[in-house]
Amino acid sequence: WKKLYLAHHWPVTVCKMSANDCQDPPEYWTIHGLWPDKTEECNRTWHFNVTEIKDLMSDMRRFWPDVLHSSQNRTQFWKHEWDKHGTCAATLEVLNSQKKYFGTALELYKHIDLNSCLLKAGIKPSSSYYQMATIKEALTRFYGVTPKIQCLPPEEGEKAQTIGQIEFCFSKELQLENCTAALEPESKPLHLDWKLGTEELSVCSDALPTYYPAQVQ
Repeated sequence: WKKLYLAHHWPVTVCKMSANDCQDPPEYWTIHGLWPDKTEECNRTWHFNVTEIKDLMSDMRRFWPDVLHSSQNRTQFWKHEWDKHGTCAATLEVLNSQKKYFGTALELYKHIDLNSCLLKAGIKPSSSYYQMATIKEALTRFYGVTPKIQCLPPEEGEKAQTIGQIEFCFSKELQLENCTAALEPESKPLHLDWKLGTEELSVCSDALPTYYPAQVQ
């Protein structure tokens, strides 16, 4: 693999996409995963062991929660992320254990600080719509790179798309880089097998108004 995607998802949109037991989703962007491009389940014998990340647990629950299943004790989501993506990322020394993989993802998340970037740009959850160009420009100005922004397309009777996921791309040296379309993986790094609902997300349209919902409707 050549690059990593740090995917943030907007919990309110994730809940909108799924009829699961979403209760009071966090009102801040949380981690969906840290994904190497073009890989999946690289080492099936390397089993997830939650005790290896016990030191990270308070941050994991806060910043990397299983949005769809609100019980605090569920570790299925993290197990899934480790099995599918972590075992592949582990070819890199800085990611070659569960503690390093999850710990590095948390560090990158805090370093990106997407929540405060959007707030500083005046982009906050609202019942009015944003232009996608406004969101893109704010992120590019702030980070100096182009992230990949994904939306839920308008449903019947809706005129706006709903923002759902923002992915930042990193080199193997963990430097931010553009998420350019030319280098996109052929298979979308979406979780079809893990019902997080994100199979319905697609790259946002520049033409449609964009909804950034404050609570689940």
